[in-house]
Amino acid sequence: MKSIFVKLILISVFSTFDVIALAQEDQAEESQADENLVEESQAQTVDEIAKELANPNTVLGSLNFNLDYNTYKGDLPGASDQSALRLTFQPVLPYPVSKDVNFYLRPAVPIIINQDVPVSGGFESEGVDLGDISFDAAFGKSLPGGYVAVGGIVGTLPTATNDKLGLDQWLLGPEAALAKVFEWGVLGMLVSHQWDVAGEDSFSTSITGGQYFYTYNLSNGWQISSSPTFSYNHKASSGQGWTVPVGFGVSKTTIMGGRPWKFGLQYWQYVKQADVFGPNWQVRFTVTPVVPLPWGKK
Repeated sequence: MKSIFVKLILISVFSTFDVIALAQEDQAEESQADENLVEESQAQTVDEIAKELANPNTVLGSLNFNLDYNTYKGDLPGASDQSALRLTFQPVLPYPVSKDVNFYLRPAVPIIINQDVPVSGGFESEGVDLGDISFDAAFGKSLPGGYVAVGGIVGTLPTATNDKLGLDQWLLGPEAALAKVFEWGVLGMLVSHQWDVAGEDSFSTSITGGQYFYTYNLSNGWQISSSPTFSYNHKASSGQGWTVPVGFGVSKTTIMGGRPWKFGLQYWQYVKQADVFGPNWQVRFTVTPVVPLPWGKK
């Protein structure tokens, strides 16, 4: 049985100043007041940035690095001993079309560090390899009442460097999302569908995918948030097509070196998967620096 240990260490350093005279005490109080003002201003800034990053129609550019650790279960002998580790890079660089409309082209580049795959007689461990690169090209529009609508196309490219880790097919289809931005956070769902349009023709692919996402704003850049992805394979055996997780997570937006950064940790528990072999639970660690848009502000 493989296991993973996650240890988070938070270190706080406090300084104490001696007050030896009334004049020095007054000066220290004034200095502390100034520091508090700066801290309050910075907290307001990171809160605003955190809220904007949670908006599906955000105007902020970012580089997302998702590190995912998966465990598996199923009827195959040894299924519960299998795992996977991958790093996915996804830049989000919105191009402003008008005041409330942005265009997004978001590739997702997966680096498969390790993946246990079922083979005749057991399992084999594969990696390090490039997986199939997926992408979406969509327009997002902010609507009255805090609603956000997104529509476009989604696709997958046969870029996997290991045949066991890719489909060797070109996939394409539509996607749409609807979200509501509240003062306290965001609720939304994205749904897409992909068919094979070229490539390997010994089998066909028809997959409905999606993502439900939520964010609850706290303070000082902290948020409760998660964005689990689900799918339904229309070519799977009856009752074996769904893969569905429930998820919970936290994130923190902060300023480091003059640049906003967002860090997130999510846990997904899969409540539906194929009986033979499918994901059991997943941990995702995310690092997201906010970056200037190449075309500047429009």
